[in-house]
Amino acid sequence: MLGDWKNSDLRSWAGDLGISTFIGTSGRVFPTEKKAAPLLRAWIRRLREKGVSIHTRSRLIGIQRKDGQFNLIVSQPEGEVLEIADAVILALGGASWPTTGSDGAWVPLLQSLGLPVHPLKAANCGWNVNWNPDIISQIEGLPLKNLAVTAGDRRVLGELLITRYGLEGGALYQLGHILRSLSKPSISVDFKPEISLAELIRKAPSSFRFSERFLPPSWRLSEPAAILLEHATRCLPDPSPSHAAALVKNFKVSLEGPRPIAEAISSAGGVASEALDEHLMACHLPGLFLAGEMLDWEAPTGGYLLQGCFATGTRAARGAALYLGGNPSPGISTDHRILRRASETTALSSG
Repeated sequence: MLGDWKNSDLRSWAGDLGISTFIGTSGRVFPTEKKAAPLLRAWIRRLREKGVSIHTRSRLIGIQRKDGQFNLIVSQPEGEVLEIADAVILALGGASWPTTGSDGAWVPLLQSLGLPVHPLKAANCGWNVNWNPDIISQIEGLPLKNLAVTAGDRRVLGELLITRYGLEGGALYQLGHILRSLSKPSISVDFKPEISLAELIRKAPSSFRFSERFLPPSWRLSEPAAILLEHATRCLPDPSPSHAAALVKNFKVSLEGPRPIAEAISSAGGVASEALDEHLMACHLPGLFLAGEMLDWEAPTGGYLLQGCFATGTRAARGAALYLGGNPSPGISTDHRILRRASETTALSSG
């Protein structure tokens, strides 16, 4: 799906809307204005020009398949309304940041239709750490930069942010899938991934007296890293420069669990892939397509989530067009049976 709708396709689409983009130093793509609102306004304007009806303050509360069509019960400020559609694309989001509308309330609706849904869990989220009160007051809110972080058998480069409850940061987000699979989740932090253990030991001056409880300035550790390490070395019976260097390269942090899903950037879990065909149509409910975070997939934050949502949305839309008897776009196989031509596709989105 990512091959059918690549990052270059997304940039071209934005460009057609009048939104220029650029590639940042991280390799990620951003709008030149560094604002999302202009793109959203241009997108909505194009949809309205194409005759798309957009109903805000609406919530899907029921869905049934009857006589080859879908009856959608939608709650609106004026009351409940019944929408009848030949094909439906659901893009109702996951369960993170429920104030935006993606509260996962669709799960029982789809389960009642026989669709298997894996439990929604927090992804791209912070993790709780039982910090020592003596040090958290000194380091709360400080970043740990240029790290290598390992969980299980995976090592990633990135940053962490120390919070009163634990840790946040891109390095942690990339390891979420592995951490959730561990019975006792923990990470190992390498504060100096560009320097070997032997080099660190060599950089310690010969006059260095570890009993004084400080780390060699030549190691050039950040303030929060030094505080964490100096506190950890107090637990060593006979600390030495080599012991301290080993901690710098392999600092263990036990994690007590992820933050609540309401705080997460995204959610994992969702509709099981085996329940869908190659066009993201429910196998036993012809005409019902799903996209975005409703599906059981996850990606690190930083544009990858958006790219995945656009890619799955494009696949579902092309599948719906094919189902209705239209002309599918190149890149999608045409062996899917065209059941019949119909006149209406309804797309619901929570955000």
